[in-house]
Amino acid sequence: MADRVLTTRELNRALLARQLLLERANLPPDRTLAAVCGLQTQHAPSGYLGLWSRTAGFRRAALTDALHRGAVVQGWAMRSTIHMLAAEDYAPFTAAVRAARRARWLRAEKRAAGLDMPAVAAAVRRYLADGPLPQARIVALLAADGVPAFAFAGAQLWVDLLRVPPAGTWNRPRANVFALAEHVVPGASPGPGDPQGGAPHEDAARDLLLVRYLRAFGPASAGDAASFTGLPPAVVRAALARCDVRRFRDGAGGELVDVPDGPLPDAATPAPVRFLPTWDATLLAHARRTQVLPDVHRPRVFATSMPRSVPTFLVDGQVAGTWRYADGRVVVTPFHDLPPAVDRELAAEAERLTAFHHHHGD
Repeated sequence: MADRVLTTRELNRALLARQLLLERANLPPDRTLAAVCGLQTQHAPSGYLGLWSRTAGFRRAALTDALHRGAVVQGWAMRSTIHMLAAEDYAPFTAAVRAARRARWLRAEKRAAGLDMPAVAAAVRRYLADGPLPQARIVALLAADGVPAFAFAGAQLWVDLLRVPPAGTWNRPRANVFALAEHVVPGASPGPGDPQGGAPHEDAARDLLLVRYLRAFGPASAGDAASFTGLPPAVVRAALARCDVRRFRDGAGGELVDVPDGPLPDAATPAPVRFLPTWDATLLAHARRTQVLPDVHRPRVFATSMPRSVPTFLVDGQVAGTWRYADGRVVVTPFHDLPPAVDRELAAEAERLTAFHHHHGD
């Protein structure tokens, strides 16, 4: 039997459903983050805004508390990008991408050729043995040991580190205080070398990450999964061959894979107005098949002149404009004229987001 062909709109609705953007979930922050395979948080408030759009009755203090308790953690994960993750996802996701991240950094950072990175990582681990330190202090200690400042970025690929509160929260967005992951998350890699202790086997970790990616973003191609995870395409294809997946085709005939029970809403399913933060993963290249971000608008959202990207809003499942918080309110800038009914829905959601910004406390 020929594989079912999925239209762009069907893929769009599947992504929105799995990212909790069709209907807000009644889940705590860690469960929500597990469902959506983490949220990208180069700017810490993005995690708060992403959860606000995905969960019912979300309050900023709920995420801040989860970060303080270690139920949610913040650190490098897929693509060596800062993510907020459910704590139990950190060890397997990191194990899955560790080798690929190291190889990519060593290729890109030519200055590292003469450095013993496991030794640098071991030094960082010693500095943090008694508790968290600001990044500036870690870099200064490395300098005192004769290690150049750029090496700290690479060290994070040989010893697992987390960005910990009070930094990296709504009130203190700069995520510049680091702790050893093993002090926060059971099963995190305890040393500067390869995973030990409770860290999962690399193949099993990769299989888990790819299944979780499909559950949160599928159906998707192997190339999409490689783009999201940062794993080499050949590694992704080998892992998918081990996984229980169903297969589809896109409109151009390309193969898509999915978890057996992933939701596939009807293409006509209504999609409400939703506000998204900077760098929301639904807009990145791995999800281009869904056209949540229409190609015509991509340069207005991602550009080298805008290192944080820009916050956006969705109308009928697609980016239709940008927004900003200024002078105590959320201000929207549509890319095109909107029907009166959509204007009203957009204004109402903007008012709710304004109230979210006004709420006192972290």
